[in-house]
Amino acid sequence: MDRSTTRVAELVGAIVCSLLLVAQSSCSKSSVPNESTAQTSDATATQTESLPGLPEPVATLVSNETEEVALGTPELTAGIPGSGPLTDAEIKAWLDDPRNHAVLTPVLPFGLAAGAGQIAGLDANPLTRAKIELGRQLFFDPRLSTDGTISCASCHDPGFGYAKNTQFGVGVGGQLGGRNSPTAYNRILSSLQFWDGRAPSLEEQSKGPIANPVEMSNTHDVCVADLGDVPGYKLQFERIFPDGVTIDNVAKAIASFERVLVTAPTPWDYYEQLHNFEQAYGDDLEDLDALKEDDPDTYDEYVQLKADADAHPLSASAQRGGELFFGEKAGCTACHVGANFSDELYHNLGVRMDAAEPDLGRFVVTKDEKDRGAFKTPTIRNVALTAPYMHDGSQKTLAEVVEWYDKGGHPNSNLDPKIKPLNLTDQEKADLVAFMEALTGDLPRVETDRLPK
Repeated sequence: MDRSTTRVAELVGAIVCSLLLVAQSSCSKSSVPNESTAQTSDATATQTESLPGLPEPVATLVSNETEEVALGTPELTAGIPGSGPLTDAEIKAWLDDPRNHAVLTPVLPFGLAAGAGQIAGLDANPLTRAKIELGRQLFFDPRLSTDGTISCASCHDPGFGYAKNTQFGVGVGGQLGGRNSPTAYNRILSSLQFWDGRAPSLEEQSKGPIANPVEMSNTHDVCVADLGDVPGYKLQFERIFPDGVTIDNVAKAIASFERVLVTAPTPWDYYEQLHNFEQAYGDDLEDLDALKEDDPDTYDEYVQLKADADAHPLSASAQRGGELFFGEKAGCTACHVGANFSDELYHNLGVRMDAAEPDLGRFVVTKDEKDRGAFKTPTIRNVALTAPYMHDGSQKTLAEVVEWYDKGGHPNSNLDPKIKPLNLTDQEKADLVAFMEALTGDLPRVETDRLPK
């Protein structure tokens, strides 16, 4: 159904539903939200049901409110309640609950929250529980691949920080890709995707591997047809999207799931929060009894911050590593900056630029000479979980990464001017590794097995 037809149907449905509401209060009992109206500028959630005499399921019940939801908890990722393969009855009951179609306003966890202004993609693809759950199923389903062996999670495994412990991605038939698998968490703060930024959105990125001959080796048409043959998927797509199963809707669902994969606060976050508070209230904290008497709210805040930091201890080595990281000597924040520790830009570090045919990275996309050999700055949140490192997976440990930066990368005509020898001591190198390890926070528990029959 084209956009104009959809909109006319929605308007007709709204009028009919309003008239029915006058006569009876049951118009909304079996209502189900519709993707098209979820994309309006005020993010209103629209629910649809079939009404006699109308050519499409277009009766609408509009709610002008969205729901705030905290990311980083299993509430959005634990799957439809139950055990074993998803049954059609379970899926229908899930879809019949209007709450699962409400448009969600995500709230980032402490640590990432400072980056809320970077949230990308929600205007074009609003979050709903139903869409996130559909994306979860698709993310872990190998039926997206040509032979049923490779899923998104094959290269973006939650057991390895949504990356993979192989140098290159491994696809259908054991084929090897040419780059290391980047992590899939905290993507809600990123627009351009892949190491070279060739995908303009998380939705476009989600479609790529399905048709990549090395990865899933499928075609979009065959993938869509196969999903449409699974009753549980067909039911979900038709209830969530006005145009049912399409490759664009597959991408929207997977991207929605990936956007709720975020890292929880880390020992460094708790330490930094307490440290900043102590810097601001240093004199007052010298006499806690007096502070408790004179300013109980500030006292209570300090006690809570102290308890949080004590519950997530940061080693002395990691503290020193943090000072190096943010200081001039190591200068890591020249690229690893912001709440997600990434400038979302592209830099030439000299990795494998001495090869006979080096990977030219961003240059292949932009044809801009300054981008030759440049690759996207990865987040270093949870980086301890995502070895090996660099775009080619050539560095197996964080210690090797620090050594690479310490020597100033590999000289080449396009080496980023920010990359210079650091002359770190062995202790300083160890401290930087300890700091990066202290940027590890929990990821939400995710149901990986419950898929439609």
